[in-house]
Amino acid sequence: MKLRYFAWVRERIGKAEEDIEPPAGVATVGELMAWLAGKGDGYAYAFENPKVIRAAIDKRHVRTDARIKGAGEIAFFPPMTGG
Repeated sequence: MKLRYFAWVRERIGKAEEDIEPPAGVATVGELMAWLAGKGDGYAYAFENPKVIRAAIDKRHVRTDARIKGAGEIAFFPPMTGG
């Protein structure tokens, strides 16, 4: 699946996107964030407070308990404000 990172999530990880194959035990967005946090310092810094990170699966906003099976793309981004 393709992961896309936006705003400060991208800056902390150091890349805008990547293709990954998470382990079989990673079933939800929240589990994916926890697994990513273990991939290195930049990931740990980006996902240090997962409650503030928003996610979208195939361009639809989802909660952290959303299942990732079959997802083509998952995006991570900070909360957005309007103006």
